[in-house]
Amino acid sequence: MIRSAALIFFSALVAAAQVDPDYVIPKENPHASPDDLQRGQRLFLGHCASCHGPAGEGGRGASLARPRLPRAPDDPALFKVIRDGLPGTEMPAAWVMINREIWQVAAYVRTLGRVAEERLSGDRGRGEAIYRGKGNCVQCHSITGHGGAFGPELTEIGSRRSATYLRAALLEPDSAVPEGFLQVRLTARDGRRLTAIRLNEDTFTIQIRDLASGILSFRKQDLKELLKDWGKSPMPGVRGALSDAEVADLVAYLAFLRGAK
Repeated sequence: MIRSAALIFFSALVAAAQVDPDYVIPKENPHASPDDLQRGQRLFLGHCASCHGPAGEGGRGASLARPRLPRAPDDPALFKVIRDGLPGTEMPAAWVMINREIWQVAAYVRTLGRVAEERLSGDRGRGEAIYRGKGNCVQCHSITGHGGAFGPELTEIGSRRSATYLRAALLEPDSAVPEGFLQVRLTARDGRRLTAIRLNEDTFTIQIRDLASGILSFRKQDLKELLKDWGKSPMPGVRGALSDAEVADLVAYLAFLRGAK
């Protein structure tokens, strides 16, 4: 009896958390009153600000303080992004919100776009030259499929990260390690020592990406040592290697990268 009651209670919680899949999405936000905006702000600060920043300035998540959101040009598209998330990215589905709350968050997000975009002092043309030359970024990062695969892909980095975040990532890489990104150091029984990025891991094996050797797989029983450097980035900071002006140029270039127009 107790078990049955628990199952019923759990099922009710799950049902309450699920968004109605048959909901017909209106063309305009039906919940955009001043009271809705206040509620949307509270929901945003509780569920979204940790990634997008309290003012939508961006961080781990995309900057939302923009007049136009590339993935959500209209109200229905923004509703779907919040409700369903973006597969293949760090943006999760809002499974704990009901439709009204999703609309309230969407209404608040639209107000963030009225904030002026950050003015950048750097020159993106010079920044691209630094990216491909002096900065040697292309060795580890790729843009539209060109470049290395050791670090995160950067084709849309300007739409996912604010200029403030990008500057911090360049100067102090350990302060801006992407969620789920893990550097490992391992010693194999054959004597090999590798510092690499973990791609996948289970109880018995681990797959890594090494800058020199590419993708490798090891059985854990074949390792003498496996160390996990949580919060550590393999990217060298550019402080001292680039001047302040060159950092500003590189940030301007990276902030410009927003994928297909």
